[in-house]
Amino acid sequence: MRLQLYYGAELARYGFGSGHPFGTDRLGAFWQLCTRKGLDLEVDVVRPVAATESELLRFHAPEYVARVRRMSDAGGGYLDGGDTPAYPGVFEAASYVAGSTLDAVRRVMAGGVRAFVPIAGLHHARRDAAGGFCVFNDIGMAIETLRTVHNIRRIAYVDIDAHHGDGVFYSYDSDPDIFIVDVHEDGRYLYPGTGAASETGTGPAVGTKLNVPMKPGADDADFQRAWPRMEEFIRARNPQFILLQAGADSIAGDPLTHLNYTVAVHSHVTARLRQLADECCCGRMVVMGGGGYDRDNLAGAWTAVVEAMIR
Repeated sequence: MRLQLYYGAELARYGFGSGHPFGTDRLGAFWQLCTRKGLDLEVDVVRPVAATESELLRFHAPEYVARVRRMSDAGGGYLDGGDTPAYPGVFEAASYVAGSTLDAVRRVMAGGVRAFVPIAGLHHARRDAAGGFCVFNDIGMAIETLRTVHNIRRIAYVDIDAHHGDGVFYSYDSDPDIFIVDVHEDGRYLYPGTGAASETGTGPAVGTKLNVPMKPGADDADFQRAWPRMEEFIRARNPQFILLQAGADSIAGDPLTHLNYTVAVHSHVTARLRQLADECCCGRMVVMGGGGYDRDNLAGAWTAVVEAMIR
């Protein structure tokens, strides 16, 4: 299967200015290493695509979408309690992130390809609020699109970002057909403070969610001990589509987190889920870059993801 890799200035514009951890230089850091390794010659480079307002509304509340547009036009203030600034054009930049993920879903559903969107996987945004550098939740939009447009019901979402994906988890914690595996730094030590192992879903969805909190300082060996349980959890549920959020802030040295993985974790998880997608769901798999605030780390982790998807 060919890999569809999304790259373009429209994605790079999603960032919050000089000095902010989520700066607009993140995509360039990845792309520089990607091209140095010649990976751009082994993939189909795809231009970013903007989401329409109707696509945004598949997941987000109309009042929230209107608020983001207003604050984007005004070019100031915060979209949440202080992590996610508004700036001129943030609505358009966030729409390109969301739209690129939805275009990736469309291409994968058409058959014969996988997809990676490096600036994507904005897992903290809620239906009616921003959070943690995340304006529009492209993951939630992908889930809603898979259901309403493509009639896909059983969806596996795997999140290896150091931060718990609260915006996805609590949007679907009562949905028995969304299977979530979220391995993250223990919320007692890191934003957003959620994702305890005891949270396994609510109501009819009890047992369809798996939170795996890791202690600060956890390394590759700790992850590898925990991974077989996570893989079997997904395999047993026979998903029709796999979404992976491959946040690089779990790599040792990230300025915001306290885990000590190497890029081998990203390579392993991507390769195993790729095989699982081939076994369970006709190879249908979309990967989103997620977090990562050390530029060398995110470049290394995301190129490892690309390599695991094409080789």
